[in-house]
Formats: sequence, structure tokens, C-alpha cells
Amino acid sequence: MSRIAACLAALVLLATPVTAQCVGENLFDRMPEADRAALETAADAVPFPKGNFWRATRGSEVITLVGTYHFDDPRHNATLAAVAPVIETATSVLVEAGPDEEKALLALMAQDPSLMMITEGPSLIQQMSPELWSKLSGALSQRGIPGFMAAKLQPWYVNVLLAVPPCAMAQMSNPKGLDGLVIDTAEAAGVPVKALEPFDTVFKVFDLMTDADQMAMIESTLAVEDKSEDFSITLADSYFAGESRLMWELMRDIAHKTPGFSRAQVDAEFARMEEALMASRNRNWIPVLEKAAATGPVFAAFGALHLPGQEGVLALLEAQGFTIEPLPL
Repeated sequence: MSRIAACLAALVLLATPVTAQCVGENLFDRMPEADRAALETAADAVPFPKGNFWRATRGSEVITLVGTYHFDDPRHNATLAAVAPVIETATSVLVEAGPDEEKALLALMAQDPSLMMITEGPSLIQQMSPELWSKLSGALSQRGIPGFMAAKLQPWYVNVLLAVPPCAMAQMSNPKGLDGLVIDTAEAAGVPVKALEPFDTVFKVFDLMTDADQMAMIESTLAVEDKSEDFSITLADSYFAGESRLMWELMRDIAHKTPGFSRAQVDAEFARMEEALMASRNRNWIPVLEKAAATGPVFAAFGALHLPGQEGVLALLEAQGFTIEPLPL
């Protein structure tokens, strides 16, 4: 979930007291060795599957990149210590969404509530089967959102909220994560912070998905709602191990095993999600990164899942003639 999507979730949750904490377990710890090996093979099949800290060079152009995790975690302190010297000597810092973009988003939401809320037409209660609505209203209630409000949420925003487990909602009152720490460090050093994409990209991303796709995402997410805390712990641990792509393959594998969904359906849905949430944005970021690098060393920070893959940022930069090398964290 992007930094702006995390901020969007915070808009609804700011007024709701939430005290739960994540107490799940890492799903890899109880997985048979052969099953984990199969997931690692799938993850390793794409370019640059492991690592959060990289340098791309092309002649005198230098781009240092860090993959981020959007929620607060004390383990970010060690990462920040490693990247801060690079941030402080950069000519610019590029992030998914900077302070200006977040302000513009808030202004837009105030002007047009229909972006997040259903203001015309059938509510979610009317669009869903009674069984699915019961599951959804229960899941959102656990996230501090009452049914009367949940029924009026746009489907894309429901997917944003379901991506945050109930145990992590307490963090949403002021989501910072590594992205926010990078921005704070850059501003303290007087380094300009610029956005990789327009502030309204999140809306365009979900516009690429049909209503049926978004409803299917809601249904498939609810199918594993009982594992949400385990997912939260596993996601964070995988990120700090530099294995975010492995988590992506775990999610796909669990979806494959979910009753009611064929393997072909799952693979098609994951392909659409990867294109909309990551690949399409990655392609748009490359010219922005190149333009910034032409004026001096650049530091870029964005969600870790944007790094690996055939159309991950690293492979796309390599295709443009950059040499890619991992850096230690």
C-alpha cells in the first residue's frame, strides 16, 4: 500500500479510538521446508528479488534507492542510520508522496467526498450478497468503522482499509514509516523533497480496475481475514529480511488454496494488481528519476515491492543503461 493510501486510510480512522496491537506469528516459521523452498523459487524467478538498498549508476549519474515499509517499526532506526548520510548529500530526495502531495490530497477530499464515499447509487449493502456484506461489515467494525459508514465507502477504499489489519490501525492516526523518516531527514538537511507521481495517482490506479475486479479483491481478502495479524507480522519480518517479493508469493499461494477461486482466477487477479499497483507506476517513475539524476546524486524511497520484478524499478533502470548494485543495510 502506498504512502498516500496509508494517509487516506488515516482520514477515516483519525476519529476512532483503536488500541489493539499485533500479536500474530510469522507464517514462514510454521511452514514446511519444502513449501517455503517452492515460494523462494517463485520469488527468485524475477530480477532483483532480494534487498532493500541499492545504487544505480550510469556514467556520472547516481541514484540511491531504498525500498520502504509504510508503517512504524523500531527496526527502521537501523535502516535510517544507514541511509541518512546518502540523503544528506543528495541534490534531491524523491518519494511516492511528499508533504505537498498529502496537503493537496486532503484539499481534494474536502472538495469531492465522492472520491472515497458512495454519494449516489447503491450502497455496498445493495451491491453485495448478505453473506459477503456480513463478513465485510464485521471486518471493518474490527477496524473501528461502523456499518453505516462502511456501507457508503467506495470499493477501492475498502480494499485500502482491508490491507491494514485491525492490529495495525492504531498506527494510522499518524502514519509515518520509513517514508516519513526519510522526508524528515531530508527536510532537516535542507535537501529538496519531490514526488515521483501526482498526488491523485491512487485514484487513477484503481480506475484501471473494473468494479468486478475490486469486488473480487474484497472477497479474496476477506477469505483470509482470520490470518490478518499473522500477515502483518510476516509482512514486516519479510520486509526487514529484504524479502518482500517472497511475501508477494506467499499471498498468491494462500489465494491459490482459498476455496471458491480457481488458480487461473487468482493468477489473473494478481497480474492485474501488479500492473495497476506497481508496474504501471514504475514505468512512469523512470523518466522522473532520470531527470533528477541528470542534475546530481538522487536518493529515492518508495514501497519495497516496487524494486523487484520484470518491470520493477531496478530492472527498468537497468534497461535504461544503469548499472545496479546492492548496498548493505
